[in-house]
Amino acid sequence: MKKATKKEITEIHQLFIDRYSDAVTELEYKNAYELVVAVALSAQCTDKRVNLITPELFLKYPDPLSLANAKLDDVKALINSCSFFNNKAKNILLMAKRVVEIYNGEIPMDEKELITLAGVGQKTANVVMIEYTGANLMAVDTHVFRVSHRLGLSDDKTAIKTEATLVKKFKNNLHALHQGMVLFGRYICKAKNPSCEECFLTQYCKTKESFKV
Repeated sequence: MKKATKKEITEIHQLFIDRYSDAVTELEYKNAYELVVAVALSAQCTDKRVNLITPELFLKYPDPLSLANAKLDDVKALINSCSFFNNKAKNILLMAKRVVEIYNGEIPMDEKELITLAGVGQKTANVVMIEYTGANLMAVDTHVFRVSHRLGLSDDKTAIKTEATLVKKFKNNLHALHQGMVLFGRYICKAKNPSCEECFLTQYCKTKESFKV
């Protein structure tokens, strides 16, 4: 597979910024606590499904303290239509307890601190920072991974290595690029039956193959 040239990378960068500069996550949230929980639940689950689950969850547990004191089975019952709900329920409970005990009930807005929370890996931490603070970070989910490979921006085998490659190649406006690549991959450059007739990057496409993290 051909790699994108420096000229193509510059042009792809600008086209994404022009189209998606105001893009934000499709997850629904009101504060940092709700965002962290929603992003954690969205792993291997659609944003649409998470948005159906979280209203009742946040109504019953509106802050880290109330969630920290929740019963595990009660949380499981509220999120059981989400993939891997057993592990996610345990993790968001542990996350809430650490936020209460270590951070006085406030979500830490630092990617290194966020990673210390249960269920929050590098991707989740970066997504939270990108969305909540506009941080110049890149996060690689299945959409960003697929788009990166189809456009010849990366041939890395893992999400973490792909993230490093994209940061090195793009350098700035990473928050907008992340949001744009997610939406582009979700609605246009889909894994199956990509909507090539709607694509504004066809001249840069190297392959229509599917790629998974």
